[in-house]
This record gives sequence, C-alpha cells and structure tokens, in this order.
Amino acid sequence: MGVAKPRHVATPPMDESTPRAELLSALTTEHFVLQNAVSSTISEAAARSTLYVMALSSSLVAMGFLSTSGELFAAFVATALPAIFLLGLFTVVRLVDTSLENMHYLRGIARIRGYYRGLGGDAARHFAAERGRWPEIESPGERLGRLLAFLGTTASMIAVINNVVAGVGVALWVQAVRPGRWLGIGIGIGVAVALALTAAFLAYQRWRFAPFVDAGPIRGEP
Repeated sequence: MGVAKPRHVATPPMDESTPRAELLSALTTEHFVLQNAVSSTISEAAARSTLYVMALSSSLVAMGFLSTSGELFAAFVATALPAIFLLGLFTVVRLVDTSLENMHYLRGIARIRGYYRGLGGDAARHFAAERGRWPEIESPGERLGRLLAFLGTTASMIAVINNVVAGVGVALWVQAVRPGRWLGIGIGIGVAVALALTAAFLAYQRWRFAPFVDAGPIRGEP
C-alpha cells in the first residue's frame, strides 16, 4: 500500500491592510515610549537642579554660623566653594544633555505625528502641525529672541548662580590676599569672572544646541 501524498494547503491571501495596521501599532507604542522619555528628562533636570540648590543653601547656612570665627570661616570657604562650583559645573553640563535628549524625543514625536496626519479622514485636521509643539511649530521661548530663550533654560539659571559663586570665591580670595585694601578691586574681579563664565556657558550651550535649533521645524510626513 502506497503512502498518501500530503495535500498542498493553500496559504490564505494576506490582507494588504495588515502591514499598515502593524506599523500604526508600532508607532503608537513608540509615541508612548517617547512621551515617557520626555517626562524622565524633565524629572532628572528638576532633581539635579534641586540637589545643587540644596547643597549651595546648606553651605551658605554653614558659612553664616562660622562667620564669627575668621580662621574656621576661611577654611570652610576655601573647601566648600570650590566643591560647590564643581558640582554646579557638572550639573550644568548634564542639564544641557537632558535638554538635548528632550529635544531629540520631541523630534521623534513630531515625525510620528507627521505619519498620523497622512491616515486620511479627519487625521490631517486633528494632527495638524499648527496644533502640535516644537519642532512642528516655533517654540514660544524664541518669540523674544534666541538669546532670551537660552537664558531661560534650567541649565542657564543654574549656571548663572554657579558663576556668581565663582565670582564670590574669587572676590574673597583677593580680599584674603590684601585684607581691607583691595575690597573694591576684589569685587570688580569677582563680577568680571562671573560675567566671563556666563558668556562662556552661553557660547557652549549655543554650540551644543545648534544641530537641533538650526535644523528647522518638522512639518511633513517622515
């Protein structure tokens, strides 16, 4: 008795809408992941800023208690202010990084919204570019100019405070070298140091942000 040959089972035709539905499901998941990533960058920036401000305020309180003792005050200031400045420097660099990560995620969301606009029906109206946020439209922070926009970032606010700390430290050092004689000169040098560091930070921030800011808005489909 011969072995029966297996019958050929016809493969059902694939629905043309299946790949599109799978892509839409994947994009929706990616959209959700990007939104969570945006929230994580904001939370990290807030936590790092709070840590720096708390460390600075604690040091200032300690300096107030030690102000009655000249030797202890000088030793504490010489130790604490450089440490606070370094902490602020590391914090500012990371705050710029988190802002860039935030902008990267927002560009990903904008590209997904561009796909949503092409789904047909009322999608173009519901996901219109003018109803979105940066980079689909101009950032509200740039309406008064990019300089003020860069000054309004979290990194800039912490950097300005940290630069003032550096200026105060330099002024106190000058005063320690020439007690009572170079008070005005020490203050002037401290102000100059704070302004120079602020200008250097703004240049650094502008350089790091340039690829995202100069890329322009995302309006079309990916």
